[in-house]
Amino acid sequence: MKRTCYVGKVNASYVEQRITLQGWVNRSRPLGGLIFFDLRDREGMLQVQVPPDSEAFETAEKLRSEYVVQVEGVLKYRPENQRKGGTADFELWADQVTILNEARTLPFQVDGIVDDNVKEDLRLKYRYLDLRRSDMQNNLRLRHKITTAIYKFLDSEGFISVETPFLTKSTPEGARDFLVPSRLNPGTFYALPQSPQLFKQLLMVSNLDRYFQIARCFRDEALRSDRQPDFTQLDIEMSFVDQEDILTLCERLMDYIFQTVMGMSIPVPFERLTYEEAMSKYGSDKPDLRFGCEIIEASHVFQNTEFKAFSTALAEGGVVKFLVAPELTRKQIEELERVAKQNGAKGLAWVRLEQGRLTGGISKFITAEQSDILTGYMYEGSTLLFGAGPFKHAVSALGAVRLALRDMFGWVKGNETFNFAWVTDFPQLDFDEESGTWTYMHHPFTSPNPADVHLFGTEGQGKIRAQAYDLVLNGFEVGGGSIRIHDPETQRKMFEAIGLSREEAQSKFGFFLEALEYGTPPHGGIAWGLDRLVMLMARTESIREVIAFPKNNRGVDLMVDAPGEVDQRQLEELFIEVKLPQE
Repeated sequence: MKRTCYVGKVNASYVEQRITLQGWVNRSRPLGGLIFFDLRDREGMLQVQVPPDSEAFETAEKLRSEYVVQVEGVLKYRPENQRKGGTADFELWADQVTILNEARTLPFQVDGIVDDNVKEDLRLKYRYLDLRRSDMQNNLRLRHKITTAIYKFLDSEGFISVETPFLTKSTPEGARDFLVPSRLNPGTFYALPQSPQLFKQLLMVSNLDRYFQIARCFRDEALRSDRQPDFTQLDIEMSFVDQEDILTLCERLMDYIFQTVMGMSIPVPFERLTYEEAMSKYGSDKPDLRFGCEIIEASHVFQNTEFKAFSTALAEGGVVKFLVAPELTRKQIEELERVAKQNGAKGLAWVRLEQGRLTGGISKFITAEQSDILTGYMYEGSTLLFGAGPFKHAVSALGAVRLALRDMFGWVKGNETFNFAWVTDFPQLDFDEESGTWTYMHHPFTSPNPADVHLFGTEGQGKIRAQAYDLVLNGFEVGGGSIRIHDPETQRKMFEAIGLSREEAQSKFGFFLEALEYGTPPHGGIAWGLDRLVMLMARTESIREVIAFPKNNRGVDLMVDAPGEVDQRQLEELFIEVKLPQE
C-alpha cells in the first residue's frame, strides 16, 4: 500500500503516468454519467474522474464524504479553460478505487472555513475532525515552522536545549499550582511547574551558560482567549549578560523567525518604553501601538476646578487625564463608561466640541481658560473622555476605554502590521490593597536596579525599579524576563520584602539559597508565550486555534472528558478523601 506522492504534490511530471494516491473523499458528485470526487490529504486536493466503463465505477458510487480511499489511475491535464493553477490543472482518471475505511455523517463540515453556526464546544469535542480543516492544518504547520526556526537559530548561537522536571516542588509563583499526590510518600505532593524558573537559574549555577527549552507549563488560573491551563513557552537563560544583551538577542531571533516563516522582515530594534511611559501614554503595560489615541495629561489644567470628581482626585495626589475620541452617540458614551467602571473608574466624564464650543457632559464646569486649552486638542464633533483618581486607576481605566474605542471604530481592522515594543523599568514590588502587603511585580527572583537596593525594608521600597522587561506585540504580552538576583543576601531581602520570614524562605527555597552560595554568575533570561505568538502570527483570535488539543474556557477537554472522576481505589492508594463544596 504505497502512494506515489501526496495528493497536493501532484505536478506536471506525473502527467500520462499511472499513479497511486490515498486520502479522504472531500465531495463526490455524479455528472453526465461520470462520477467525480475530490480527493484530499494534508497537502491539498485533486479531482478524480471515474468513467462508467471503469472497474472502479461500482465502488465509486458508494463513496461519501470523508471516506478514506486509495485511488489508482492515469493523471491527465484538465481542459485548458478549467485550469486554475496547482493541482487544479490536473485530474486523475481512475480505474481502481479501494475503500480503506468508511465514515459516519460528520457533526460539521470539514472541507472549508468553519461555519459560524458551529459552536466552539462542538469543534473541541470532535477536535480530530476539526483538525482536518485546512486552516487548522495551516496553523499547526506554522507552529512547527516557528519552533523549527527557534531551534535552528538558538543552536547557531551556542544555546543548549535541556529538559527540566515536570514533577517538582510547590513554590509561590503567582498562580495556583496543579498538585500531584505522591503514592510513595503519603501526604506529600509534587507540583507541576508554572515555569522552569528555578531550574533554569540552577543551570546557570551549573555553568551551562546558554540554555533554552520549548517548555510545557501549568497554571491553575482564570482562563480567557489567550490562556490555557497547560501551555508552552520558549524559555531562555544566559550567564554573564546584561539587559541589553537579552533584548538584542530576542530582536534578532524574532526577525529570523519572521524572515524564515513569513518571508518578511520586521523593524529592529523594537521601540522601547519604560513602564511609566507605557502606563502614562496608553494605560497599559502591554500597549497596542498600531494606532494612536494617546492619553493626555490634564492635571495642570484643572488645578482650580469646581468639578468635584477632579478636585478631589487632585487634592488626594491623583491625576486628571483624557483621551480624544471621534464623535460619539449617547449610547456609545454609556458603553465606554461601562468599560471604565469595569476597570476601576467611578465614572467617565466627557465633553464634545460643537461649532467651536464645548457642550454636553461636564462642559458647564469648564472655564473659558480651560476650554481654550482643551479645544486645542480637538476637532469639530470630537469628544474628550476623562479619567481622574490615583494614577494607576485613572490610566488603567482610560487604557481600557482606548481599546474599546479601537474596537468600536475598527481602527486596526485589516491592519496586518506587527508592532513590537519593549516595556522596561517595571516596579520591583506591587502593593496589594486588599491584603495590605507587598508582592512581587514579576517574580521574586527578579534583580532590582543596583541603585535602588538600599530601599528594601524602607517606606520607599515601592520605588525600587526592577531589571525586568516585557516583549509586547499588538497589545499582547508575548514575552517577559529579567536579570536575576545572583547573590543570596539580596535574595533574602527580596523574600523579606514580600512578607516571607527567613524561616519561611529557608523552608520554601532553602535549596536555591544554598545554590546561590556556591559561586553563581550574573545571569538573566526571558520566556516567550509560544501559543500567544503563534496566535498573533496566524492572525487568529484565540490560542485554542493554534493548539492541537486545547481545553475550553472552563478548563475542560471535551474530547476526552477531562478532568474526570477517578476510581475510589486510586484515591485510597493516595490516602486522599474528596470533600466537595456545599451547594
